Amino acid sequence: MKNLTFKFVKGLFLSGVLLIAYSCSEDDSTIEEVDFSQAELKAVLETDDITGGIDLALFELSSNNSSTGKTLSYECYSAVYTDTGYIATFNNCVLNGTDNVNGTLAVTYNLQGEISSFTASYVDFYVGETKINGTRAFSFNTSSSDNAITFEVTSEMTVEMEDGAIISDSGTKFTTISFNETATYSVEGSWTVIFEGNTYNVTVKDPLTSEITCTYVSSGDMDVSKNGLSVNVNFGDGTCDDIATLTYPNGVAEEISLED
Repeated sequence: MKNLTFKFVKGLFLSGVLLIAYSCSEDDSTIEEVDFSQAELKAVLETDDITGGIDLALFELSSNNSSTGKTLSYECYSAVYTDTGYIATFNNCVLNGTDNVNGTLAVTYNLQGEISSFTASYVDFYVGETKINGTRAFSFNTSSSDNAITFEVTSEMTVEMEDGAIISDSGTKFTTISFNETATYSVEGSWTVIFEGNTYNVTVKDPLTSEITCTYVSSGDMDVSKNGLSVNVNFGDGTCDDIATLTYPNGVAEEISLED
């Protein structure tokens, strides 16, 4: 059940990127005032897109809670465990749709006893031709009383793309998945991206929520700004549809469809 978290959070953030990128492709003066390009907005969430499959593999390895000295292997990655964590090695893996993953990560447990938190350190780690450096700290919380999972990732990452472009990403994202009569997810958080000399700040104002069976986020809103100039994205009142509203700095609002 915990493994579902990675898939849902990745899909949620990708839908937000596609939504804004579609809007910004239109020829309109209110959009030109914001001056966001599709490449810039994709860069805002590039780190999560690249590391999604790796995150899932690391959680699977951590969940085994293996004893010191033990080696645990999957089809294309393995881990050697110590009393403080494990060393994970990836050999030409394709994980959750990623390009080939290669390299070694040092994973350190952050809590004694129950392993509910750990940090992965990336040093010249490769996904395809993309090089990753930095850290991602993970923590998990399950509650049997309300049948929910809370998942948190705090990142301090630098990603060097194949074309030489460099993206810096820092911040924290939270996801709660509830399994009641209807399975739902909720995402909060804020993060900062630096790309091609510009700074982008993303802040979730009201939790981005929806039923898991819905294709798109159905409620909540977030602000995305470039060097202080902000666009608000509102996903609606909870109706499971493809409609969202963008509000520009001059107050002009545009209702758009998330469909391709």
